[in-house]
Amino acid sequence: MKPLAWYKSLSDARERRKSGFFIVEGKRAIDQIKSAAPQSIVDILVTEQILPEFINYSCTVHVITVRQFNAMATSKTPQGVAAVVRIPEKSYSNELPRQAGDRVLLLEGLQDPGNVGTLIRTASAFDYDGVIMSEACADPFSPKAVQASAGAVMSLWVRRTADYLAIAEELKRREFKLIAADVRGESLTPAYRLPEPSALMLGSEGAGLGEKILALADKKFRIPMNGRKAESLNVAVAGAILMFLGSK
Repeated sequence: MKPLAWYKSLSDARERRKSGFFIVEGKRAIDQIKSAAPQSIVDILVTEQILPEFINYSCTVHVITVRQFNAMATSKTPQGVAAVVRIPEKSYSNELPRQAGDRVLLLEGLQDPGNVGTLIRTASAFDYDGVIMSEACADPFSPKAVQASAGAVMSLWVRRTADYLAIAEELKRREFKLIAADVRGESLTPAYRLPEPSALMLGSEGAGLGEKILALADKKFRIPMNGRKAESLNVAVAGAILMFLGSK
Protein backbone atom coordinates (compact mmCIF):
# COMPACT_ATOMS: atom_id res chain seq x y z
CA MET A 1 0.00 0.00 0.00
CA LYS A 2 1.24 3.46 -0.91
CA PRO A 3 1.31 6.36 1.59
CA LEU A 4 -2.11 7.95 2.10
CA ALA A 5 -0.70 11.21 0.75
CA TRP A 6 -0.26 9.54 -2.66
CA TYR A 7 -3.94 8.56 -2.82
CA LYS A 8 -4.96 12.06 -1.83
CA SER A 9 -2.63 13.53 -4.47
CA LEU A 10 -4.78 11.94 -7.19
CA SER A 11 -7.23 14.79 -6.67
CA ASP A 12 -4.63 16.93 -8.47
CA ALA A 13 -4.73 16.90 -12.29
CA ARG A 14 -0.94 16.86 -12.69
CA GLU A 15 -0.57 13.84 -10.41
CA ARG A 16 -3.30 11.99 -12.30
CA ARG A 17 -1.57 12.60 -15.62
CA LYS A 18 1.81 11.68 -14.16
CA SER A 19 0.68 8.48 -12.47
CA GLY A 20 -1.98 7.39 -14.94
CA PHE A 21 -4.53 6.79 -12.19
CA PHE A 22 -7.58 8.50 -10.73
CA ILE A 23 -9.52 7.84 -7.55
CA VAL A 24 -13.23 7.25 -7.16
CA GLU A 25 -15.19 7.24 -3.91
CA GLY A 26 -18.41 5.42 -3.07
CA LYS A 27 -19.67 1.90 -3.63
CA ARG A 28 -22.16 2.82 -6.34
CA ALA A 29 -19.55 4.43 -8.59
CA ILE A 30 -17.04 1.66 -7.93
CA ASP A 31 -19.62 -0.99 -8.81
CA GLN A 32 -20.36 0.85 -12.07
CA ILE A 33 -16.68 0.88 -12.99
CA LYS A 34 -16.36 -2.79 -12.02
CA SER A 35 -19.24 -3.57 -14.37
CA ALA A 36 -17.84 -1.53 -17.29
CA ALA A 37 -14.08 -2.05 -16.91
CA PRO A 38 -13.24 -4.46 -14.06
CA GLN A 39 -9.54 -4.74 -14.95
CA SER A 40 -9.07 -0.99 -14.55
CA ILE A 41 -9.49 -1.14 -10.75
CA VAL A 42 -6.07 -1.71 -9.20
CA ASP A 43 -6.57 -0.92 -5.52
CA ILE A 44 -9.38 -0.44 -3.03
CA LEU A 45 -9.16 1.42 0.27
CA VAL A 46 -11.94 0.53 2.67
CA THR A 47 -12.80 0.95 6.33
CA GLU A 48 -13.45 -2.15 8.40
CA GLN A 49 -17.19 -1.44 8.57
CA ILE A 50 -17.49 -1.57 4.77
CA LEU A 51 -14.99 -4.39 4.16
CA PRO A 52 -17.50 -7.30 3.85
CA GLU A 53 -18.96 -5.74 0.70
CA PHE A 54 -15.58 -5.81 -1.07
CA ILE A 55 -13.84 -9.01 0.02
CA ASN A 56 -14.73 -10.71 -3.28
CA TYR A 57 -13.10 -8.07 -5.49
CA SER A 58 -10.21 -9.44 -7.53
CA CYS A 59 -7.93 -6.44 -6.88
CA THR A 60 -5.96 -5.66 -3.72
CA VAL A 61 -8.13 -4.42 -0.85
CA HIS A 62 -6.50 -2.34 1.89
CA VAL A 63 -8.27 -1.85 5.22
CA ILE A 64 -7.70 1.53 6.87
CA THR A 65 -9.25 3.35 9.80
CA VAL A 66 -12.15 5.78 9.47
CA ARG A 67 -9.83 8.58 10.52
CA GLN A 68 -7.30 7.67 7.85
CA PHE A 69 -9.99 7.42 5.21
CA ASN A 70 -11.52 10.78 6.10
CA ALA A 71 -8.08 12.40 5.93
CA MET A 72 -7.58 11.00 2.42
CA ALA A 73 -11.11 11.51 1.05
CA THR A 74 -12.14 14.53 -1.00
CA SER A 75 -15.92 14.15 -0.80
CA LYS A 76 -17.93 16.11 1.77
CA THR A 77 -19.55 12.95 3.12
CA PRO A 78 -17.01 10.10 2.83
CA GLN A 79 -18.60 6.69 2.36
CA GLY A 80 -15.71 4.62 3.65
CA VAL A 81 -14.52 3.15 0.35
CA ALA A 82 -12.41 4.41 -2.54
CA ALA A 83 -10.82 2.76 -5.55
CA VAL A 84 -7.73 3.58 -7.56
CA VAL A 85 -8.57 3.23 -11.24
CA ARG A 86 -6.27 3.19 -14.26
CA ILE A 87 -6.96 6.00 -16.72
CA PRO A 88 -7.60 4.48 -20.18
CA GLU A 89 -4.82 4.98 -22.71
CA LYS A 90 -5.14 7.91 -25.11
CA SER A 91 -7.75 9.67 -22.95
CA TYR A 92 -5.71 12.87 -23.31
CA SER A 93 -4.74 12.36 -26.95
CA ASN A 94 -6.23 13.59 -30.22
CA GLU A 95 -6.32 10.08 -31.68
CA LEU A 96 -9.86 9.02 -32.46
CA PRO A 97 -10.59 5.34 -31.76
CA ARG A 98 -10.60 3.15 -34.84
CA GLN A 99 -14.14 2.10 -33.96
CA ALA A 100 -15.65 5.36 -32.70
CA GLY A 101 -19.23 4.06 -32.67
CA ASP A 102 -22.35 5.79 -33.94
CA ARG A 103 -22.98 8.50 -31.34
CA VAL A 104 -20.44 10.87 -29.89
CA LEU A 105 -20.75 13.85 -27.54
CA LEU A 106 -18.43 16.83 -28.05
CA LEU A 107 -18.00 19.39 -25.26
CA GLU A 108 -16.24 22.74 -25.64
CA GLY A 109 -15.23 24.95 -22.72
CA LEU A 110 -17.34 23.34 -19.97
CA GLN A 111 -15.35 24.20 -16.87
CA ASP A 112 -17.76 22.93 -14.22
CA PRO A 113 -16.79 19.34 -13.30
CA GLY A 114 -20.34 18.64 -12.14
CA ASN A 115 -21.74 19.48 -15.56
CA VAL A 116 -19.03 17.46 -17.30
CA GLY A 117 -19.66 14.42 -15.11
CA THR A 118 -23.44 14.69 -15.44
CA LEU A 119 -23.21 14.90 -19.23
CA ILE A 120 -20.93 11.86 -19.35
CA ARG A 121 -23.40 9.94 -17.20
CA THR A 122 -26.28 11.01 -19.45
CA ALA A 123 -24.37 10.13 -22.61
CA SER A 124 -23.67 6.67 -21.22
CA ALA A 125 -27.35 6.25 -20.32
CA PHE A 126 -28.37 7.05 -23.91
CA ASP A 127 -25.81 4.64 -25.40
CA TYR A 128 -23.31 7.19 -26.63
CA ASP A 129 -19.99 5.62 -27.51
CA GLY A 130 -17.57 8.39 -26.62
CA VAL A 131 -17.02 11.95 -25.42
CA ILE A 132 -14.63 14.49 -26.92
CA MET A 133 -13.66 17.48 -24.79
CA SER A 134 -11.64 20.61 -25.37
CA GLU A 135 -8.71 21.10 -23.01
CA ALA A 136 -10.64 23.99 -21.46
CA CYS A 137 -13.21 21.51 -20.14
CA ALA A 138 -12.97 20.20 -16.60
CA ASP A 139 -10.95 17.00 -16.32
CA PRO A 140 -13.41 14.07 -16.54
CA PHE A 141 -11.22 12.09 -14.12
CA SER A 142 -11.28 14.72 -11.37
CA PRO A 143 -13.03 13.66 -8.14
CA LYS A 144 -16.04 15.95 -8.68
CA ALA A 145 -16.53 14.91 -12.31
CA VAL A 146 -16.18 11.22 -11.49
CA GLN A 147 -18.67 11.58 -8.65
CA ALA A 148 -21.14 13.39 -10.92
CA SER A 149 -20.74 10.69 -13.58
CA ALA A 150 -21.40 8.00 -10.94
CA GLY A 151 -18.54 6.00 -12.44
CA ALA A 152 -19.93 6.14 -15.99
CA VAL A 153 -16.69 7.79 -17.19
CA MET A 154 -15.35 4.26 -17.76
CA SER A 155 -18.41 3.18 -19.77
CA LEU A 156 -17.37 5.02 -22.94
CA TRP A 157 -14.18 6.30 -24.53
CA VAL A 158 -12.94 9.79 -23.67
CA ARG A 159 -10.67 12.24 -25.47
CA ARG A 160 -9.73 15.52 -23.75
CA THR A 161 -7.32 17.52 -25.87
CA ALA A 162 -6.43 20.95 -27.22
CA ASP A 163 -6.72 19.39 -30.70
CA TYR A 164 -10.43 18.60 -30.40
CA LEU A 165 -11.11 20.47 -33.64
CA ALA A 166 -8.87 18.01 -35.47
CA ILE A 167 -10.92 15.16 -33.99
CA ALA A 168 -14.12 16.84 -35.16
CA GLU A 169 -12.67 17.13 -38.65
CA GLU A 170 -11.74 13.45 -38.57
CA LEU A 171 -15.33 12.61 -37.61
CA LYS A 172 -16.54 14.48 -40.68
CA ARG A 173 -14.12 12.52 -42.85
CA ARG A 174 -15.69 9.38 -41.40
CA GLU A 175 -19.10 10.72 -42.50
CA PHE A 176 -20.34 11.69 -39.05
CA LYS A 177 -22.91 14.48 -39.01
CA LEU A 178 -21.94 17.24 -36.57
CA ILE A 179 -25.01 18.58 -34.76
CA ALA A 180 -24.52 21.81 -32.81
CA ALA A 181 -26.58 23.27 -29.98
CA ASP A 182 -26.71 26.95 -30.85
CA VAL A 183 -29.08 29.74 -29.79
CA ARG A 184 -29.14 30.95 -33.42
CA GLY A 185 -30.07 27.54 -34.78
CA GLU A 186 -33.48 26.35 -35.89
CA SER A 187 -36.01 25.37 -33.24
CA LEU A 188 -35.81 21.73 -32.24
CA THR A 189 -39.00 19.71 -32.60
CA PRO A 190 -39.92 16.57 -30.59
CA ALA A 191 -39.99 14.61 -33.83
CA TYR A 192 -36.30 15.21 -34.57
CA ARG A 193 -33.94 12.22 -34.51
CA LEU A 194 -30.17 12.44 -34.62
CA PRO A 195 -28.69 10.76 -37.68
CA GLU A 196 -26.17 7.96 -37.27
CA PRO A 197 -23.29 8.32 -37.07
CA SER A 198 -23.39 11.77 -35.51
CA ALA A 199 -21.71 13.98 -32.91
CA LEU A 200 -23.80 16.23 -30.66
CA MET A 201 -21.80 19.36 -29.81
CA LEU A 202 -22.36 21.51 -26.71
CA GLY A 203 -20.61 24.69 -25.58
CA SER A 204 -20.44 26.49 -22.26
CA GLU A 205 -23.55 28.22 -20.93
CA GLY A 206 -22.00 31.65 -21.20
CA ALA A 207 -20.15 31.57 -24.50
CA GLY A 208 -21.74 28.65 -26.32
CA LEU A 209 -19.81 26.95 -29.10
CA GLY A 210 -17.02 28.88 -30.78
CA GLU A 211 -17.11 29.96 -34.39
CA LYS A 212 -14.51 27.41 -35.52
CA ILE A 213 -16.46 24.41 -34.28
CA LEU A 214 -19.76 25.93 -35.49
CA ALA A 215 -18.26 26.25 -38.95
CA LEU A 216 -17.92 22.46 -39.01
CA ALA A 217 -21.54 21.84 -38.00
CA ASP A 218 -23.90 20.16 -40.44
CA LYS A 219 -26.94 21.28 -38.45
CA LYS A 220 -27.60 23.81 -35.68
CA PHE A 221 -30.46 23.54 -33.23
CA ARG A 222 -31.84 25.44 -30.27
CA ILE A 223 -34.27 24.23 -27.63
CA PRO A 224 -37.50 26.29 -27.80
CA MET A 225 -38.27 27.89 -24.44
CA ASN A 226 -39.84 30.94 -22.83
CA GLY A 227 -36.95 33.41 -22.75
CA ARG A 228 -38.94 35.86 -20.64
CA LYS A 229 -39.05 33.40 -17.75
CA ALA A 230 -35.60 31.84 -18.10
CA GLU A 231 -32.74 33.23 -20.12
CA SER A 232 -31.06 29.86 -20.61
CA LEU A 233 -30.89 26.24 -19.49
CA ASN A 234 -28.14 24.59 -17.54
CA VAL A 235 -25.90 22.90 -20.11
CA ALA A 236 -26.30 19.48 -18.50
CA VAL A 237 -30.10 19.85 -18.66
CA ALA A 238 -29.96 21.03 -22.26
CA GLY A 239 -27.67 18.15 -23.18
CA ALA A 240 -30.02 15.64 -21.55
CA ILE A 241 -32.99 17.01 -23.52
CA LEU A 242 -31.11 16.86 -26.81
CA MET A 243 -29.79 13.36 -26.19
CA PHE A 244 -33.23 12.12 -25.18
CA LEU A 245 -35.07 13.62 -28.13
CA GLY A 246 -32.36 12.57 -30.55
CA SER A 247 -32.40 8.95 -29.40
CA LYS A 248 -36.16 8.26 -29.34
